[in-house]
Amino acid sequence: MRTNPFLSLCLGACLSATVSCDSKKTDSKPAVSTPSAIHPHTNRLAREKSPYLLQHAHNPVEWFAWGEEAFAKARKENKPIFLSIGYSTCHWCHVMERESFEDEAVAKFLNAHFINIKVDREERPDVDKIYMTAVQQMTRSGGWPLNVFLTPGLKPFYGGTYFPPKPQPGRPSFQQLLDRIAEFWKTREKEVAESAEELHKQLAEIAAFQPPDSPKILNPGFLTNALAQFKMNYDPQHGGFGNAPKFPRPATPSFVLRQGVRHKDAEAIRMVAHTCERMAAGGMYDQLGGGFSRYSVDAQWLVPHFEKMLYDNAQLIHLYLDAHLVTGEAKFADTAHDIIRYVLRDMTHKEGGFFSAEDADSEGHEGKFYCWTKQDLSALLSPEEFNVASNYFGITQEGNFTDHSHPSPLSNQNVLSIVHPQLSSEDGKLLLSAKSKMLAARSKRIRPHLDDKVLASWNGLMLGAIARAGAVLNEESYLAAAERNLGFIQSKLWDAPNKTLFHRWRDGERDSVQLLDAYAFLLDGTLHLYESTLEARHLEFALALAETMTAKFYDPKEGGFFQSTEGSKDLILRVKEDYDGAEPSGNSVAALALLKLAALTDDKPMRERAEKTIRQSAAKLQRLPEALPYLLTALDYSLEEPRRVVIAGDPKSPEAKRLIRAAHAVYQPNKVVLGNLGPVEPFAKTLPAKNGPVVYLCTGTACQPPTNEPSKVRELLK
Repeated sequence: MRTNPFLSLCLGACLSATVSCDSKKTDSKPAVSTPSAIHPHTNRLAREKSPYLLQHAHNPVEWFAWGEEAFAKARKENKPIFLSIGYSTCHWCHVMERESFEDEAVAKFLNAHFINIKVDREERPDVDKIYMTAVQQMTRSGGWPLNVFLTPGLKPFYGGTYFPPKPQPGRPSFQQLLDRIAEFWKTREKEVAESAEELHKQLAEIAAFQPPDSPKILNPGFLTNALAQFKMNYDPQHGGFGNAPKFPRPATPSFVLRQGVRHKDAEAIRMVAHTCERMAAGGMYDQLGGGFSRYSVDAQWLVPHFEKMLYDNAQLIHLYLDAHLVTGEAKFADTAHDIIRYVLRDMTHKEGGFFSAEDADSEGHEGKFYCWTKQDLSALLSPEEFNVASNYFGITQEGNFTDHSHPSPLSNQNVLSIVHPQLSSEDGKLLLSAKSKMLAARSKRIRPHLDDKVLASWNGLMLGAIARAGAVLNEESYLAAAERNLGFIQSKLWDAPNKTLFHRWRDGERDSVQLLDAYAFLLDGTLHLYESTLEARHLEFALALAETMTAKFYDPKEGGFFQSTEGSKDLILRVKEDYDGAEPSGNSVAALALLKLAALTDDKPMRERAEKTIRQSAAKLQRLPEALPYLLTALDYSLEEPRRVVIAGDPKSPEAKRLIRAAHAVYQPNKVVLGNLGPVEPFAKTLPAKNGPVVYLCTGTACQPPTNEPSKVRELLK
């Protein structure tokens, strides 16, 4: 990377801290604004719907939302923009707000010298992507809160993550940084502008996405090379692929499992099973209420950042379903059940939409809602229950976690994890009783803030996970929840006459944002729902999503999908994202979803677009496979014709439902399940039912003899 001139000028004075809610080295406050009469300050963010923006509505900082009002003011007054990006459940975002954005003196300086803009990264991942890339180019790290300084033309010239309120060794305070940048803008504006132009050129080169020596042919060697790389990163003691901090990043173990089964690689399968076991036994997993936190700060999966995100839990449902199908272990199915119970209980709108996240903090302390002292449990449980529970969860007097970020840290706190799992029958009963009492007592605590916005993208991920779980685990209630969720998204965020999908709904209002992730993730979820029900209307909706997604975001010349639409006036670049981080990229999800949809409908141009999307990232697939685990899965799917499980007959009949469940009861990821009605491929329509629903297992135009026996379906798929 060429050196950013402004970075050179600032070196020694403008060093950003590296503490943040996430780190990409190779990823409680009330949400709703209270009446302004009780606040000394109310800014423009009080008009917004984003829970994150509303958290800042009563800062003394004169915040703007991202938009032309702020941009025009910056141009008119020739002031630099201070852009601060985060999300409502980000612990370190809360810390920086308390320390700096609620400070009257800091706010006064910001208001005098900058135009200040807040962005919710979950609502605007397209904005976040541009400026995160800029900060990573400048500092080689990133995370949230993301704080970036821009010219009035929106071009970045400096940034970082968390900045402390007081100087630290090698790091200026936030106020010192502001002083320095304001002085540079006042005395050396031309140099700052030149620096911004230089950085913008670098970002444009990255966005161009055209490595000159990209291989033109995709082959299975990419997959075997990737598997070897992932195996090298495996932690044999604690499971997982990488070091602390440990993110579950489900696309990686999912890919390893896929290759393990394909190549009968028992070691790869064992790695994934061990990872799933250790994650579910750790403190990153909510041992009482179900659901996973975002990541563990340590290698043992013990102490998490306690926020729970919809997108993590959706992907983890798929992973645990896969682990269950491959190993036959009921404990993996139990974990999937627990995640879904958590989502349906605590993360679901009364009309069926899924909320976005729960905070790490409650009452200003990280983890307070989830942690226990030895004294807490001794007072709550009977002596017999206490002895079993404290041994099972490894409860100690000292505890295993302290919230050091708060002025008055909590001490002796225990994050619950399974330390001694072996229990007698009687001890098992005592543990169940203890957990029931603990969950009831915890429910009376002040809950972490709930980010109750509904995002089309993340809802698509959870929709697909719950729909598939309904088929795999034979749970009609899960399928009903998935149907309700899709109905919610279609009623709140889908403009049917114009075939347009919006991204965010909250409190009766949707946004106007167009994002690839919304279309791609919802397409993926809708296909899972179709394959789990064979309702033709779901396949019709999937085709409508794919049509608009292609029209708005696809690059017919070079392949791949842009993250935003052409001509977006509030973006300085149009970016193609392929990095599969905590969330898979829109390109990866789109590629695999289009391959499946093409197989279901026999749409050859659609398949060609998917393959071209994979080829645009061929150089990374070859040289940096760990960055693209989900796209590797799409590549794997593309290299052979998928097997087609055609279920002919009325999909709503009990007989057809049994056959659908049988088709999903075998781990066979490179398949599609379809009916013979609606917009399916022409060949499937020629396959008749025979005295009721039957299954044809086909490759090309060759099919096995039809059967109406679920056991035979499972045998054929194996």
